[in-house]
Amino acid sequence: MHLNLPGFNLPEPDDHGYGPLALIVESILEPGTHIRLHEHTNDEIISWVPGGVMRHTDMTVGELVVDDRHLMVMNAGAGFWHEERVLPSDPYLRMLQIFVRPRAADLKPGIQFGEMPEARLNEWRYLFGPENSDAPFFVRNDAKFHDIRLSQGSQTALPAPPNGWDSYFYVFTGSVLAGGTPFTEAETGLIRRPDPTVLTALEDSVVVCFSINPDAPAVRLGTVGRYRLSQASY
Repeated sequence: MHLNLPGFNLPEPDDHGYGPLALIVESILEPGTHIRLHEHTNDEIISWVPGGVMRHTDMTVGELVVDDRHLMVMNAGAGFWHEERVLPSDPYLRMLQIFVRPRAADLKPGIQFGEMPEARLNEWRYLFGPENSDAPFFVRNDAKFHDIRLSQGSQTALPAPPNGWDSYFYVFTGSVLAGGTPFTEAETGLIRRPDPTVLTALEDSVVVCFSINPDAPAVRLGTVGRYRLSQASY
């Protein structure tokens, strides 16, 4: 497990998160792994699986299989119980679990699961956004999420955020130049009040990008999203 703390991209952070984006967990699960039944509260939890399978079970919808064609969003709200597993016959799994702080406490819990839009090489894919946005999935705060698969030598601009929002990106695999600065696997960048920023793929790469409203009201009561640095120990 590797924790990506967006707030740590600031020179003097006072919060592990950045506005509504609390945390990105890179989870590595070997075949046969079982994460037993546990509860989350007041977090929006997105499971993004670019390869392999993650098997989810909860007391609301039962069993779901999250893979490179399906996305899952748990809007934990007042409380949501679930467990995860990788069967001994499943492939090795490397995935992201993304934690977004909701706009208010103890919202109605629920779960979203479905097919993602088809991925097209060198094109950003918009996967989740705020409620009532045009994204196929939603979180209950001001955060948007795109992913892209870049071929070596290709170039693209980061998705343009709404006015007043910032951009945060994570290189899942490969290496890129972002505005001329190199970033490699598992490295992140935060661009505040961004001008258009061009990514150049130095090799075949997978990158995810968040657009974040840093001033959005966000509750810090979640199982993961609650802490500020003065309260936490890492």
